[in-house]
Amino acid sequence: MIEILQYEFMQNAFAAGILASVICGVIGVYVVLKRLVFISGGIAHFSFCGIGFGYYSGINPTLSTIVFSLLAASAIGGAKHKAKLQEDTTIGILWATGMALGIIFIGLSSEYAIDLFSYLFGNILAVSHQDLIIMAILSGIIIIIVALFYKEFLALSFDEEYSTVMGLPVQALYILLLCLIALTIVVLIKIVGVILVIALLTIPATTSRLFSHSVKKMMIISILFGAIYTSLGLTISYYLGFASGATIVLVSGSIFFIILVLRNIFHIK
Repeated sequence: MIEILQYEFMQNAFAAGILASVICGVIGVYVVLKRLVFISGGIAHFSFCGIGFGYYSGINPTLSTIVFSLLAASAIGGAKHKAKLQEDTTIGILWATGMALGIIFIGLSSEYAIDLFSYLFGNILAVSHQDLIIMAILSGIIIIIVALFYKEFLALSFDEEYSTVMGLPVQALYILLLCLIALTIVVLIKIVGVILVIALLTIPATTSRLFSHSVKKMMIISILFGAIYTSLGLTISYYLGFASGATIVLVSGSIFFIILVLRNIFHIK
């Protein structure tokens, strides 16, 4: 382990994994409780449009992805409450449209998209200091907003109708929550990519639900499992030469199913 940390790119990778674990532990719990997994997938795939636009315009793809992810989150939230469209319909349209636009932007780009594969499947080993700064800023914003609206998000996650009766601005809170999911996805893209981002967003939170039904405890446990998944997956990928993003996801899924099987064998509730 000490040998790995001698390299700067590995130090950046572990730092990125810890940052991702923190926000996944917080936002992932809301995603699981409110069943927003499919919506998160739609936002993630529409964000590919931002990646393509970044290549086309010559700006940092991470920055353009932030904009397009937030647009997708706002569109999904607005369509549910204003346009009265079914969420799965809106998500399906954004999912396909975002990927298509991303491909077109990349095709129109004058430069060859060398690291496109890393945006699709992740490459935590390529995380730079600039990426870490952006990730840290986004993580800070997410944590602060969740802390400020913790009770409101809690009410929204368990009973949206009751929240409306209580006079909470349900639509605004819902869109805000989707925007936080969008920012989380931007952070995760560098680690596991657009294709695998849902796994890291949901598996730690789902694992934590096996150990507690308290939201605060779930968040803490989810953060711990996220750190274990990313660190262990990163270490295994380093020594075996596997793709880092895919290894992290496989480790996450494997540990989750092992815990699930052991709980069933020993009848742990």
